[in-house]
Amino acid sequence: MKIETLPIAGLAKIIPARLGDHRGYFSEVFKDGWFRQNVLDTTFVQENESLSAAVGTVRGLHFQLHPFAQGKLVRCIAGRIFDVAVDIRIGSPTYGKWYGTELSMENGEQLWIPAGFAHGFATLVPNCIISYKVTAPYDATSDRGLLWSDPDIGIQWPLPLDSAVLSDKDKMQPRLAELSSSFSY
Repeated sequence: MKIETLPIAGLAKIIPARLGDHRGYFSEVFKDGWFRQNVLDTTFVQENESLSAAVGTVRGLHFQLHPFAQGKLVRCIAGRIFDVAVDIRIGSPTYGKWYGTELSMENGEQLWIPAGFAHGFATLVPNCIISYKVTAPYDATSDRGLLWSDPDIGIQWPLPLDSAVLSDKDKMQPRLAELSSSFSY
């Protein structure tokens, strides 16, 4: 496995090695000891999977409050997505900045997003399946979000904003300027 440090402190791209031949490939996509030594000494308590059928589906930007704040290790096991993390840690030199990368079954890359970031993604092809490990269980009372299209953040989504497929909840999330301070740097 390789780790790539990213321009926002705390985020990391993980690139598992693949051993392939004419039959396909084999890859170790997660190793607890390696993750603890190279990324963060943490425990994953739950693994989630979602299917987004339509191209241009946007899910997010989501996060949970303490004590259920989640770190997420995200990978796309079918299709291709544009995965995004936004720094919402008060006092961070990159507060309100975002990082986005393409995750796909083909590239096998994963994005580590620690607590203190809002997370979301847009599907680039039909029938995307996303799998992600989290460091805390889901808690509905701690569930929060940030408006995916907030111009103050300026995420450069690779799709026309007016054609995004959204849940009613994601259409109504607050902007960054309206967000209460939940995380400190």
